[in-house]
Amino acid sequence: MQLAFLTGLYDHPGPWASVYLDTSRRDESAEWRQELTARNACEELAAQGCDEATERAVHEALNRWPRPPGEAGRAVFAAHGEVALDLPLAARPLAPTQVSWSALPRLGPLLDLAAGDPVCLVAYIDRVGADLELRSPVGAVPAGQVEGRDWPVHRTSGGAWSQRHFQLAVENTWEENAAEIADAVAETAEDLGADLVVLAGDPRERRSVHERLPVGLKADVVESEHGGRAAGASRERLDEDVRAAKDAFLRRTAEQELDRFRAARAPEGGSPAGAAACEGVPALVEAAREHRIAELLIRPDGPDAHRQVWVGAAPDQVAVRRTETQYLGATEPLPARADDALLRSALATGAEVLRVRPEVDDRLPVGGLGALLRWPYDEQETEVSTR
Repeated sequence: MQLAFLTGLYDHPGPWASVYLDTSRRDESAEWRQELTARNACEELAAQGCDEATERAVHEALNRWPRPPGEAGRAVFAAHGEVALDLPLAARPLAPTQVSWSALPRLGPLLDLAAGDPVCLVAYIDRVGADLELRSPVGAVPAGQVEGRDWPVHRTSGGAWSQRHFQLAVENTWEENAAEIADAVAETAEDLGADLVVLAGDPRERRSVHERLPVGLKADVVESEHGGRAAGASRERLDEDVRAAKDAFLRRTAEQELDRFRAARAPEGGSPAGAAACEGVPALVEAAREHRIAELLIRPDGPDAHRQVWVGAAPDQVAVRRTETQYLGATEPLPARADDALLRSALATGAEVLRVRPEVDDRLPVGGLGALLRWPYDEQETEVSTR
């Protein structure tokens, strides 16, 4: 899951105002309703202890009008009178507003509403080139353009030698352009960290590009028979195909990672020594302090997700008990949700994050929180003993 865009939040000290707002309604009363909802959200922030400057900054961000077309919701994170992130949401929040005033940004809902989306590179292909578009959790932006040879690209009818020669030249032009597009798609996908590539265009054009993509391309590749490069081409059906491809990618990725987690965890009732995975808040807190989390697994409906832990200013200053933070250098520890604290630690150390969906497995990880480790327990203990 691509969460690098969230790391900048932790450059700012807390406490944090976190607000999720449903902005999906587009009828004649939408503006009035949004203003009312924004005011209610800010009143709730004030009741939780938010300062006036931060409350005003949040109200201004939530009350901006008009909203971009197709936006389902908004997530706003602010501290010390400034909005640090104002993010469009790919899905409607579960409630019209979700409000939190806490030591850390409340990021858990983003795993469902925005950050859960894989980064997708869409290529709109025709015979002479392609337009590239990157679709990420923070919106869609142009990602480059490929312009190949524009002559000859159209066949002629007839059987004369000159016409057959011309048609061969057309075929060669198509193949050269397809190879150039494939090179650009592969390079762009790699540079931008795309998880998924969607090829849109006429069947022959997108198939030619698909066949020329490198075998080692990390991103998954799918084709869509909808949409195209031509001006005015409808892209509504393409959007549906992209959404379906993203959902399939998420399901497949979750199943693969859960298989890894099952294989790496300690056997039931057995010793954790040698296990390359852990679950439960105490074990995860210990792993976070030692920067051992390679991939954090979160099932938001699990009971451990909202369990209270204690945190300091640094990502590795996290403890189950308040008194433990003093030994970590945190002089003024604050309470925080376990999922938010572990997310901060994971992002700070470059760990991956996986949102485990109930439809994949509603039993793992136990309690809703787990991790694949950078090295197993017994390797870590051996390293300590040999120092």
